[in-house]
Amino acid sequence: MEKRWNILSCDESQVAALGNELKINRTICKILVQRGITNFNLSKAFFRPNLNMLHSPWLMKDMDKAVARIRSAFGNKEKILVFGDYDVDGTTSVASMYSFLAAIYDPLKLEYYVPHRYREGYGVSKMGIDHAAANGITLIICLDCGIKSVDLVAYASTLGIDFIVCDHHLPGESLPAAVAILNAKQPGCNYPFKELCGCGVGFKLMSALTEELRVADDLRFRSLDLLATAIAADIVPMTGENRILTYFGLKKVNNAPLPGLKALIALSGTPLPLSIMNVVFVIAPRVNAAGRMDDAKKAIQLFIENDPERALEFAALLHSDNTDRKEADKNITEEALEMIGNDNSFRRRKTTVVYKEEWHKGVVGIVASRLIENHYRPTVVLTRSGEFATGSARSVTGFNLYEAIYACREYLTTYGGHFAAAGLSMLAEHVPAFSKKFEEVVSQTIDPNLLVPEIVIDAEINFSEIKESLYNIVCQMEPFGPENLRPVFISRRVSDHGFSKVLKDQHVRFVVKQDECILTGIGFNLAAKFPLLHAGQHIDLVYTIDENEWNGTKNLQLKVIDLRASA
Repeated sequence: MEKRWNILSCDESQVAALGNELKINRTICKILVQRGITNFNLSKAFFRPNLNMLHSPWLMKDMDKAVARIRSAFGNKEKILVFGDYDVDGTTSVASMYSFLAAIYDPLKLEYYVPHRYREGYGVSKMGIDHAAANGITLIICLDCGIKSVDLVAYASTLGIDFIVCDHHLPGESLPAAVAILNAKQPGCNYPFKELCGCGVGFKLMSALTEELRVADDLRFRSLDLLATAIAADIVPMTGENRILTYFGLKKVNNAPLPGLKALIALSGTPLPLSIMNVVFVIAPRVNAAGRMDDAKKAIQLFIENDPERALEFAALLHSDNTDRKEADKNITEEALEMIGNDNSFRRRKTTVVYKEEWHKGVVGIVASRLIENHYRPTVVLTRSGEFATGSARSVTGFNLYEAIYACREYLTTYGGHFAAAGLSMLAEHVPAFSKKFEEVVSQTIDPNLLVPEIVIDAEINFSEIKESLYNIVCQMEPFGPENLRPVFISRRVSDHGFSKVLKDQHVRFVVKQDECILTGIGFNLAAKFPLLHAGQHIDLVYTIDENEWNGTKNLQLKVIDLRASA
């Protein structure tokens, strides 16, 4: 699949000024300026994050109300339910808050609850509220959900149950009548950082309670490893407080993880130290698999377990769920690709909509992402659930998927989501009509350029610049994530040094030179472009800089993303 190359530019005078202040590589200065880091103080905050840089939790609207209600619950010996969603952000939120409260309040007065993906669906559920009422619970602290649960919060109130909503999703036109809403995106909230995940909002509530109740400060940081996992998995911007919390959370992952996380890492076979990418691609899928394949409750049981042996048992359950998830994901992706390949109409379409009654509901979102890797189009994958076709949608970069789904609402029974992803359901007989309307809406509104995947390139450099000193500074820019991605470079007029080869019919082992500098590299799934390299002509390479260790020796290498013939 051909890709667009977008080489970023910036104010060269700002680059020069920053270079004079920092006395470091000009290429690094350019990348920093592109990311809004334009002076010494901003650079110091970026490269030397400190927990003291976190904003006061009391700046968040309704924080005083939330803390007062929890203090009242403590004083009246009320039963409290910690409620959260079934994904990584939700389960880490619940585990963190439950463990925190259990350390400062009577654990016998505490319960946790996570909705079952298939019986209850996403977010606050009536079954959860009824469970609370049946068990004498009078306060629900819900995390990573609730901001749009207007009717359900009202229903809980009729049963004598109060809600504290800790959420980070965009509010709707009406807010629930909760005793407190903690959400930096709600109208009238002046909290300076708007991009916390659900677990991050929960951390802010724990921070305020720590100050109010004068409990040990270490207690709110006990689950920083879970918070880093949530931030990484929820794909929120890796800037501001998210970056600070992930920086220190990742240290905890590698040095003193909670028993559950330690067991999960051990079963994955991933050697320490883990990078944030390891967290995203190794830890997060195993946590998500619990809710996708069975019941997410076991993820919370894993995270709150203090006995290493018991933690290992729970981790084994998640590990097994992930194995099942991978098998279902692989099989369904292959079936969907075959459906697309056998239908010529897909070649003319600006969208992909596939439906099969037997597909596993828990993996259709992953399959949608896989299909986009092969057919770069806004994609919907549906399966059967009772009389309904239900599933997930994923977008291409830059296209507002939620607006397109909303425009097709006449065929939908439920829908929800955001710019890049959505969930939806409809009567099974409406699938053809929905597919037609979705194609019409996207075709009329999408910029054709958005149907070609884009590679954003930070800077052009020569091979002669690729040294340990440059690589060390790049490493100090971690943790990487949205709005602070690993720097991508381009080098022009590079040639094959004669030893490049194709590996396993898919990948390319590069040995390339520019002027007198020779570097090695690996390019995954680039075998189709090997003839360009082997033709003896100059090529332009797009890559990140990585480190390869072999027989105890470390060398810098290129992780090649794309290549094309030089102009």
